[in-house]
Amino acid sequence: MPRSSHEEARPLGIIINPSSGRDARRLFARADSSTLQSKRNQVERIIVGAAASGVKKIFLAPDAFRISKSASEAIGVHVEIEMLDFRPQNKPADTATAVEAMREAGCGALAVLGGDGTSRIVAQTWLDAPMLPLSTGTNNVFPVMLESTVAGAAVGAVAAGVVSLPKVAQRTKRIVIEIEGEAPDLALIDAIHLVNDHTGNLLPFDPLCMRTLVLSRALPNAVGMSPVGGLLEPCRAEDDFGVQVECAEPGPDRRRLLAPISPGLYRPIHIDSARRIDLGETVTFSGPGLVAMDGDRERKLEEGQKVRVRVERDGPFVIDPAKALSEAAQQGAYEGNAHWHDHRDDGGFECC
Repeated sequence: MPRSSHEEARPLGIIINPSSGRDARRLFARADSSTLQSKRNQVERIIVGAAASGVKKIFLAPDAFRISKSASEAIGVHVEIEMLDFRPQNKPADTATAVEAMREAGCGALAVLGGDGTSRIVAQTWLDAPMLPLSTGTNNVFPVMLESTVAGAAVGAVAAGVVSLPKVAQRTKRIVIEIEGEAPDLALIDAIHLVNDHTGNLLPFDPLCMRTLVLSRALPNAVGMSPVGGLLEPCRAEDDFGVQVECAEPGPDRRRLLAPISPGLYRPIHIDSARRIDLGETVTFSGPGLVAMDGDRERKLEEGQKVRVRVERDGPFVIDPAKALSEAAQQGAYEGNAHWHDHRDDGGFECC
């Protein structure tokens, strides 16, 4: 298997959020759920694609629904699979534990199955992680929709050292959240000041509770908070700016925007203003209320507690699948391959 002269072959890590795409937000709206069987099949196809790109070892994390275990039991291709040794709690901390272990194990890249919130946890744990996020969540602006076999091949080409990360990945934007008197936090797509809401709420946001929105991507063709900005002041992943939207209570002098805040769910939102913000420019607001980050209501604000928010381009490295596979093809990565054997070609289902 060809390998660029300056890249080292490393293992691949696969992160799965078993709960993504299965919460109350999807039930309240009109969205399909992401089934456990579908995720198992996706993991299996990622493994096969990565092995085809030359990955020799893959790390998987245990989960309460045995998605990883069942996906690797009869994979039928020659690749070493190691399950991380920790007891899953079916909580967001599982993702953080897995990412930290994969970083320590020297993984060259991560395939991440989940939504915006799952990718956010990856970034919180390993800020400059080389990753390919795949959409299985409720809010899916950060992840991509891509066939898992192809995704496995692309992220595998990076992990195996077939292609150079700087040639095939871009450092994404992130939103830095600094809350007075507390540890800083981050979001990848949206940070929202909400009032009259509570932490842990899994229902779609009530527009009457929305105040300040800071967006790293404001996409008119997305669902969630991103189109609230995208239908007013579009901003793409590659644009070196963000968007601030100020919402307000209904009134005759307010702009009224109809936006898809969840799959199959449009809501009117009253807008006070929308504008571009430069990278590094600070947006401020104060409690009471809470800060929601990438769809998750986590940080409560006391009366008068100040928050400073800005968009920076220092987030994870996101792999471009087309660039990765084009670069691998130019190096002849998929020619020859006399070593390749898939036991399904001969009817066998050996465990490797």
